[in-house]
Amino acid sequence: MQNHFELFHLPVRFEVDLAALDAAYRDVQGQVHPDRFVSATDAEKRVAMQWATRANEAYQTLKNPQKRAAYMCELAGVALDVESNTAMPMEFLMQQMEWREALGEAKAEKDVAALEHLDQQVKLDRKARMLHVGQQLDAHDYQHAAQGVRALMFIDKFAEEVHRAFDALDN
Repeated sequence: MQNHFELFHLPVRFEVDLAALDAAYRDVQGQVHPDRFVSATDAEKRVAMQWATRANEAYQTLKNPQKRAAYMCELAGVALDVESNTAMPMEFLMQQMEWREALGEAKAEKDVAALEHLDQQVKLDRKARMLHVGQQLDAHDYQHAAQGVRALMFIDKFAEEVHRAFDALDN
């Protein structure tokens, strides 16, 4: 069975040519679109639908950098083990504690400027980590990349908390 990169004839690397991905996706979808199978047998329609579903899933995975990173780790045989592997470097944990403290203070004081500053810090950190994960993946350092993907998941959850704090202030 082809992996997502092979399906779209793309090299297996973190940086993806999004225009090439879009074009390859349209090509695959054109080949398996239900309109092309109107007079086909039920079995052929089912196979076409399965391919269309697989193409959609592959496209969504490769288009999203974080999903792509997780997929590349899995392709290399490195499971993320999100539920069972929560060990993180001390510096990351300390940063999380500082952010949580800042969030608590900003919420208590209803300080929009502090929330905006925290949101910006989180976005910058996430961007830097994503870049680093991409470099690790392209260097075939899947173990460290997997840890980076897990860190990004923590950061995304925290970013959601920050956005909920903004929403709470708006109400």
